[in-house]
Amino acid sequence: MRFPAYALPPPPDPQLTHQRLALRRKPSGKHVFLFAFDLLELDGEDLRREPFETRKATLASLLRGCLPGLRINEHLPYPGDVVFRHACKMGLEGIVSKRLGSRYISAAPAIGSSSRTRRHA
Repeated sequence: MRFPAYALPPPPDPQLTHQRLALRRKPSGKHVFLFAFDLLELDGEDLRREPFETRKATLASLLRGCLPGLRINEHLPYPGDVVFRHACKMGLEGIVSKRLGSRYISAAPAIGSSSRTRRHA
């Protein structure tokens, strides 16, 4: 299994989202969560040509019941501009977005993109 992910420290309060937590602390020490956000390969099968929703659903089913340190980065079902405005208001570094229905293509800005807020640009 191969998936892109990022690490953050565990939240002290389960009500905190990982985005808010990222503002408070940097990952350090032995206690971190690994947030997976896509699935590229499973059992030797290349999944990059599958639609994003299929890859994400497969990843979610694989991570159900796994150890608590490995989590899926949940999809936010809102328009990108709305998510970006809220990221700016929250003082977050930025957002990473993928177009629904897209295949995985490395460095394809028309399919997926990373947008930094002005505060962190």
